[in-house]
Amino acid sequence: MELCQNEHIEIFNDRLKLIVSPAHTFGTDACLLAAFALPRPDERNIDLGAGCGIVPFWWLSRGVKHVCALELQAQAVDQMKRGAAMSGVENEIDIVHADLRDAREHFPAGSFDRVTMNPPYTKAGHGIESGNEADKLARHETGVTLEEVCAAAAYLVRFGGSFSLCLRPERLAEAFAAMRGAGIEPKRLRFVVRTAADAPWLFLLEGKKGRAPGLKVEPLFCMYNADGSLTPEAKALSNDTGRASDTE
Repeated sequence: MELCQNEHIEIFNDRLKLIVSPAHTFGTDACLLAAFALPRPDERNIDLGAGCGIVPFWWLSRGVKHVCALELQAQAVDQMKRGAAMSGVENEIDIVHADLRDAREHFPAGSFDRVTMNPPYTKAGHGIESGNEADKLARHETGVTLEEVCAAAAYLVRFGGSFSLCLRPERLAEAFAAMRGAGIEPKRLRFVVRTAADAPWLFLLEGKKGRAPGLKVEPLFCMYNADGSLTPEAKALSNDTGRASDTE
């Protein structure tokens, strides 16, 4: 399959290949989210704002039988579809080109056991916005708010099902409030650090729809040992993609 200008292939294993571009690529945060929210093989799952497909492809590479991906930007959808065709997994991934705020037009309520999203990290009106439209949508809340993300997840996930996201630590209180506002109770939290001596640069949060309060805080996910080598958990994360060194 012919690649477009500035595209290249990220190889997961001998079967799965992801097409990435400067506009639609991925970092370690998406792999961390995929691992944190890894579905059971037969669960119904969907990744919102799937980009070039990193979370769904990561799941397929770990034995999940079928995945669904929803993405707004046409170029990202095209990359994802061509990557699926190149890998021969067209029948294992449903790719929906849509705005997550229009989820009701594409799915019945409670269609999924598990929903994930790697949402824009920067709240609208904060930080310096990129001049690149794709980058702006991915990094800043110019297209969708955290509250809208949680509302879409609450519609899509069944009662008792889970919604997981990752964000910067400074937005933890907002994430709790947005989840609870949508009827999703935060149940599992994990912070990610470069080394055990560093402050967290990311958190992973899972909520359950309709569940009672009760939060479990998991041990830190450390990327590096004191000597600069990858920890065993980070090595396992990057076995296929080799991206564990990309922590931004």
